[in-house]
Amino acid sequence: MDQYLTIEKFNKLLTKWNGKKVRVVKQEIDDCDEMIIDLQAVTYESNPHRLDEYTPLHSLQLNGTGQVENSAQSMEQLPSSVYEIPLEDSSLYQFDGSRFALTTDRGIYTIEVIE
Repeated sequence: MDQYLTIEKFNKLLTKWNGKKVRVVKQEIDDCDEMIIDLQAVTYESNPHRLDEYTPLHSLQLNGTGQVENSAQSMEQLPSSVYEIPLEDSSLYQFDGSRFALTTDRGIYTIEVIE
């Protein structure tokens, strides 16, 4: 992962994966979660009237049905058909030709197509 992208280029490349099954891995300090999403659309949301610093100003939304790995290492349905990734002005976007990496202050998210 050596190529940094603008949010616009990241979005343009990621939306090419609409209609595909993607794996999203979220790695935080003491936590690692894995989701499988049938990606239908990529959207963004802004929340200029947020109530605290835990609510992101902007978020990337991966729209589609999917599953998340639970604590018992088995898969269960995602609670909603939108998976949100909080974005910050300092977020870094990378693509190595087959996988995206999105780095935020909270953690690292990787997104890749699976067969």
